[in-house]
Amino acid sequence: MAARANPLFDIAPAAAPAGDPSPPSTNALARLAHIHADAVETARLANLLGRSLYAPVALAAMATASLALGGGASLSQTVAWTILMAVGLLAMLRAYAFAIRQPFERSALHAFAQDMSACLLYAGFAWGAGAFLALPASASGGAALLFAAAPVIAIAVLLRERQAVLLFLAPVAGLTSLACVVRPFAGGALAASLVLMACTAIAIAMQLVARARETRAGTVLPHGLIAS
Repeated sequence: MAARANPLFDIAPAAAPAGDPSPPSTNALARLAHIHADAVETARLANLLGRSLYAPVALAAMATASLALGGGASLSQTVAWTILMAVGLLAMLRAYAFAIRQPFERSALHAFAQDMSACLLYAGFAWGAGAFLALPASASGGAALLFAAAPVIAIAVLLRERQAVLLFLAPVAGLTSLACVVRPFAGGALAASLVLMACTAIAIAMQLVARARETRAGTVLPHGLIAS
């Protein structure tokens, strides 16, 4: 059986088939561009995997601080919010534990990115529920603003993954602003507006940073991905 060259290292262009208008040099460049894009994507997802372990640790620390500084939640509310947060944090750790076994397998990395996005969406709802369960009714508008903005900023800085962070941001902003109106905290509708504006500003800043990285890298990566 004749040996076949590995196409990954087959830099020399093959003869173009009859009727193929594409010159050999164009085919070779397209193949190299595809290999480069795959390598960049794999590196980005591997970097996301390496950074993701810090996200549940940061959320656990901030949730503990919120309960300690809030001081107005009943035992049942504290237990309920703790359970909600624990489920999300354990799901993140479980996804990390599975993916770290194959840190450079593209299929495993893609599966991890999807799992992490789902975990962050749930964690956003769980954290937003804390505006009803963890913050006392006497909380100020500033406390509600800090409760919503601090974890979003932390996750954005740690993960640097636009799409995943937005999945966390949306329920946090929505539920916290709703709590400002329904409970209401000091400030009421004004506090809700400030929460929404702060979260919108964070989302815009993330978009600008992502665009700057893409421009610096000289290429736009696949949808939802940003250069590390």
